[in-house]
Amino acid sequence: MNTTPGAAKVLLPLMLVFSLFFLWGMANNLNDILITHFKKLFTLSDFRAGLVQSAFYTGYFVFSIPAALWMKRFGYKAAVVFGLLLYGVGAFMFYPAADLREYSLFLLALFVIASGLAFLETSANPLIVAMGDPATAERRLNFAQSFNPFGCLAGIYIGREFIFSGHEPTAEELSAMSDVQLEQFYSTEAQAVQMPYLVLGVVVILWALLVLLVRFPRIATQRSQEPYGGWADYRTLLRNGHFMFGVTAQFFYVGAQVCVWSFLIRYGQEAIPGTGEKTLASYLMASLALFMLGRFVSTALMSRFRAAWLMWLYASINVLLCAYAIVQPGYSGFLALVATSFFMSLMFPTIFALSVKNLGSLAKAGSSLVVMAIVGGAVLTACMGLLSDHSSIHIAVIVPLICFVVIATFASQRDRLALVGQPVVQGD
Repeated sequence: MNTTPGAAKVLLPLMLVFSLFFLWGMANNLNDILITHFKKLFTLSDFRAGLVQSAFYTGYFVFSIPAALWMKRFGYKAAVVFGLLLYGVGAFMFYPAADLREYSLFLLALFVIASGLAFLETSANPLIVAMGDPATAERRLNFAQSFNPFGCLAGIYIGREFIFSGHEPTAEELSAMSDVQLEQFYSTEAQAVQMPYLVLGVVVILWALLVLLVRFPRIATQRSQEPYGGWADYRTLLRNGHFMFGVTAQFFYVGAQVCVWSFLIRYGQEAIPGTGEKTLASYLMASLALFMLGRFVSTALMSRFRAAWLMWLYASINVLLCAYAIVQPGYSGFLALVATSFFMSLMFPTIFALSVKNLGSLAKAGSSLVVMAIVGGAVLTACMGLLSDHSSIHIAVIVPLICFVVIATFASQRDRLALVGQPVVQGD
């Protein structure tokens, strides 16, 4: 991971870039808590609760190309600083949204947070790929992404301890409450999100200032010499079938991940009746711990096995685990769904690296398209919620199952190309 300015000079910048993976992991997985929390607070169907992820991942979709154009114009570091500022603003918006107790304002705040994360992911991922040998890009990005699950775990822990109240009245108990009691209950539940997001906003803004003040290597700050825009890059990439298959695979991967994590607590409520939200949140934390373990194990295995072949194996195992969760919707099916996180661990960074390496001058545009594919979390989570409303949550697991079939197909294709030594796509 050494770069031309020397290891000592890039150590602090690298640490700051690695920390970004932690920060966006925290934001992503706080959403899994919010879905359950808002379902209780606003009495939502599974489909409407899933709009938390739809609003969030639509922000990625809308701002990924603007982030790439900004990065092309001003450099990686400027994109990171601006993304952190947007992230902080979105977190601060939770305070008035909770006071007004308006679901649409929460969704808007999540959209703004995700807009900032689009800048962070569009810049941080290709920066890690660029800072080293292209031949080891998958391993390097997997290592950087290993910091992401720590943020995911932190997000679930914060949600479990500071947002979930553990008070889950039944419909009968709610109907027996007086108007004053109902108002007190809903007000307390709404205000539970204020302090965690206020603290998060302050931390993120301070981190933006730190990144701004630290000296980064030239690759992170240099501006493109090309005219502002670069739409020809997108036209070139959109015509490349191999690259676009990578974008498609990322769409389905993020959809699978968000579906599983967003509805894991919901699945547990159906599979293990009477289990409280805090207990089920602990299972979600265990799932994320497996995800984190999988990142480190996978990074080590990549020194012995081809990255694409390993991803094919992992995706195939997850197809079987999802199938089991569908046909055995009890405690064992719930554990099977928890276990999928271990095998999802290598997928995002591996798909990303396999898609953008060898792009050359097209790397920034290519990165933005792969990040745009994160909109799969918006589309497929809503689909899973809708299917759950019309059947049951265990039947709706067919959505991530299909996603893993697509990923296995992509991995198989890339592994065949790697075996014959054929580059998938090259830049100018």
